[in-house]
Amino acid sequence: MQLHDVWFVLIAVLWIGYFFLEGFDFGVGVLTKLLARNRTEKRVLINTIGPVWDGNEVWLLSAGGATFAAFPEWYATLFSGFYLPLLLILVCLIVRGVAFEYRAKRPEENWQRNWERAIFWCSLLPAFLWGVAFANIVRGVKIDQNKEYVGNVLDLLNGYALLGGLVTLTLFTFHGAVFVALKTVGDIRVRARRLATQVGLLTAVLALGFLIWTQLDKGDVGSLVAMIVAVAALVAALGANLAGREGWSFAFSGVTIIAAVSMLFLTLFPNVMPSSLDPAWNLTVTNASSTPYTLKIMTWCAGIATPVVLLYQGWTYWVFRKRIGTQHIADPVH
Repeated sequence: MQLHDVWFVLIAVLWIGYFFLEGFDFGVGVLTKLLARNRTEKRVLINTIGPVWDGNEVWLLSAGGATFAAFPEWYATLFSGFYLPLLLILVCLIVRGVAFEYRAKRPEENWQRNWERAIFWCSLLPAFLWGVAFANIVRGVKIDQNKEYVGNVLDLLNGYALLGGLVTLTLFTFHGAVFVALKTVGDIRVRARRLATQVGLLTAVLALGFLIWTQLDKGDVGSLVAMIVAVAALVAALGANLAGREGWSFAFSGVTIIAAVSMLFLTLFPNVMPSSLDPAWNLTVTNASSTPYTLKIMTWCAGIATPVVLLYQGWTYWVFRKRIGTQHIADPVH
């Protein structure tokens, strides 16, 4: 295996980590509208991800930076061709972060309600758009012989991509509901489990259709194994949730995300961005990568920095591992 193959795998791992971690806090953001009945319960939901949401976004920065350095042609074509949806995701992530910090700065009802709306919409839209983006990458887009995207934003809104967006939205919401059940006590915990069952069943239907479509169109033996693991893990997550085993349910929902994203990268390799115009114009791990010297330096840096990042992020989750409920929410002080 050459270094450009190694870096394709590492970038896949970074995206898997991002969707596993950011997936549940996107889901929690969506649940502030679907699950919380009052402002106190919204504060409970936000507090479950308050200490970790910004750390989860480190995985996105790492994935984007690694793509830029290891596969500059992929990065250039992706970010120019998908400019509008990626810009919308970026704006949502910025507004969402500001909303978390500023929501409680003033006591006025309208002030807090508007920031809560921002949290909901700026969680829902990225959860949907990431699925649209990755489905288009797997499906293939209009790339010409100069490695440039020559389509438009409407080309990205095809049936396969929209289904992919619905899958990530529902899967992240299910992942978030299970996380809320794992992190809370009292009535909100019970309702989170109940909602997780409902959303999980919808997720299972959508995901099964999307994964089968992907397998029939692009799949091989490796992607078939990943698809079976994803489906089995989702069924196991639903079963554990019904049994009230939130820890196992969250673990299995995480395995579902890991296996599903792995399947997409398995169907993609050795391409990084296929051309729907001519297979000869595909961007591959070979023609889109940096020089071997660059990849070598990156490998050394990643080998040193990655364990440190994993240690401090794991420590953060350990410190904030306890459950919370409405009784733990203090009256606001302004």
